[in-house]
Amino acid sequence: MRNKAANRSVETAIARLAARQHGVVSLSQLDAGGLHRSAVVRRTRKGLLYRIHRGVYAVGHPGLSNEGRWMAAVLACGKAAVLSHRSAAALWTIVPLPNVIEVTLPGTAGREPRDGIKIHRSLTLLPSQTTRRAGIPVTKPSRTLEDLKRTIPPDEFAAAQRRAEFLRLPIGDQLEPDHTRSELESRFLALCRRHHLPNPEVNVRVGPFLVDFLWRDRRLAVEVDGFETHGTRSAFEADRARDTQLKLLGHDVVRFTWRQIVGDPSAVASTLRALLR
Repeated sequence: MRNKAANRSVETAIARLAARQHGVVSLSQLDAGGLHRSAVVRRTRKGLLYRIHRGVYAVGHPGLSNEGRWMAAVLACGKAAVLSHRSAAALWTIVPLPNVIEVTLPGTAGREPRDGIKIHRSLTLLPSQTTRRAGIPVTKPSRTLEDLKRTIPPDEFAAAQRRAEFLRLPIGDQLEPDHTRSELESRFLALCRRHHLPNPEVNVRVGPFLVDFLWRDRRLAVEVDGFETHGTRSAFEADRARDTQLKLLGHDVVRFTWRQIVGDPSAVASTLRALLR
């Protein structure tokens, strides 16, 4: 009788935990609740537990909601893991549901890759930038948008930010307008952030000229050339004359095209990193 009562107590505890976690539990949680590995194996064979990831199980049935899949991914990646990037944005309902679940771990060392989970590692993720939504550990809206700004196209990011503002999510004041005037400029600025380059000034004056991007301390100006505004002979000649004048003012000028910025961003980032060094 005592064993039956103990078993019922364990089953009740597991069911309550699973209900709080969208139907999933981790192996360590099962062990802490009194269900040891041999018992987990037996229940898995009987169809009472279903393996979702290594060390994570669905309780009762394998069908999970989006929240259940997100929770399972976070549990699979360890105690410090949080839902992040597009997945966090989907949980905050500011982007459509992505195909791959993204999770961030603090630091540089992390767990092995998991199927269906994209693991990010961050030295800048602070506990103050995380919270829980629907019981799921997740980056706060402001941090979620910071991550998105480095990893998605500018037009998609702008839509996500507008949605967050419409929902009155707490996104803080750090996401200031980037002051770009075109999609190509926005893409270049996103490239700088994604590759962790120093932030340039955007659309600022050097003498009589308005330059697209400026690293003032390095006296380096970057112009991004879209064909629609720089694809004629007169524009080509005017650009070169302008570059000469900027050189006389003590600034080096580098130009990147749409094809370079969109088609080979790593090469652009490597060039900039070398020049800024």
